[in-house]
Amino acid sequence: MRPVTIAGLRLHAPLLAVAVTCFVGTVVTDLCYQGSGGNLIWLNFSTWLLAAGIAFGVAAFVLMLIDAARGLNWLAALLLFIVLVEELFNSLVHARDGWTAVVPTGFVLSMVGGLLALVTGWLARVPAERSRA
Repeated sequence: MRPVTIAGLRLHAPLLAVAVTCFVGTVVTDLCYQGSGGNLIWLNFSTWLLAAGIAFGVAAFVLMLIDAARGLNWLAALLLFIVLVEELFNSLVHARDGWTAVVPTGFVLSMVGGLLALVTGWLARVPAERSRA
C-alpha cells in the first residue's frame, strides 16, 4: 500500500516538518529566555511555537493515522501522538507566569519533546524510501 499522497507527495510530510521545526525552535527560545535573564518575549516565542507545533502536529497525526490504519508506519504515528501529548503538557507548563514557566521544568520538557519530534520525523520518512526501491 502507498501512503496518502497528492501527485506523488506525501501529505503528512510538510505538516510534520513544520511541527518538528516548531518543537526544536522551542528549545532554542527557552535557551534564549534563560540566557536573557527572563526577558518575557522569549517566553512568548516559546508559547507560540508550541501552539503552532501542536496545530501542525495534529494535522500530520490525522494523515499519519490514516496511513497507520492502512498498515503503514504505525510506529511513527504512535510516537507523534506521544510527542503531541508531551508538548501539550509542556504548553501548560509554559502558560505559568515568569521564570518558573521555563526553568527548569519547561526547558526539560522542551528538550524531551524536541528530541522525540526529531526521531518521529526520521521514522516518518523511512518507509517512503523503502517503497521507492
